[in-house]
Amino acid sequence: MLRHQITFPTLCQWLKVVYVDVAEKEFPVDGKPQSDSRITLLTGVHRKEVRRIRSEGVTTASVPESVSLGAALVGTWVGDPRYVGDNGRPLPLPRLARGHDGPSFEGLVRGASKDIRPRVVLDEWLRLGICRLDEEDRVWLNTDAFVPDQGFDEKAYYLGRNVHDHLAACIHNLDSPEDTFIERSVYYDRLTMDQVRILADYARSVGMDALLKVNQKALELYRDGDDDATACHRMNYGVYFFAEEEQCSNEKDD
Repeated sequence: MLRHQITFPTLCQWLKVVYVDVAEKEFPVDGKPQSDSRITLLTGVHRKEVRRIRSEGVTTASVPESVSLGAALVGTWVGDPRYVGDNGRPLPLPRLARGHDGPSFEGLVRGASKDIRPRVVLDEWLRLGICRLDEEDRVWLNTDAFVPDQGFDEKAYYLGRNVHDHLAACIHNLDSPEDTFIERSVYYDRLTMDQVRILADYARSVGMDALLKVNQKALELYRDGDDDATACHRMNYGVYFFAEEEQCSNEKDD
């Protein structure tokens, strides 16, 4: 946070929003409206501040528009059989629909939004490093998931959402040991840098395969139940890999 000039007073203001938002949504009294006074009692945030935050409609769940549209487009590109090759990977798409019988980048964007021109999306994706253009005017998806190389707002949003959901899964498993979410990891130490690089490449490959398969299944189920009135749930599935240097020892444990 210091690296991005987020000072302690700024953090405190953000935490007030989080406390009020969580208290309002997750600690209601059955049959009674949630009052400013009760939220103050739960959180310790002054009632005037609670009233201001609630009146401004500040929420921790807001999604940047570029993220919402981008996630929908990439989800379709890597999950819809029309846009996926025999190897399960996203196909390169002709930039324009005219002169092509099959799918195109223009058609992909038009299918998700009638209000935003495909060229605007393409220029932004080129800037963020999400896609590239080849000599044949085809658009290639550079990454198999919507994780831009640049664009602080987009990366910050995914950081917040993924860290929240990972921690929420851990807390749920502590509170509900009989009904747990999957939350597993593989840990090794005393590896060489070359071994870590090999494992990082391998983890990226098998992890991306898992993400693509889950995305394809989710897109299939989503479209099958598009008109279901009970469709009010969400899910998040992810993988991660981390490595760092530790203090070396010349002797290994027996």
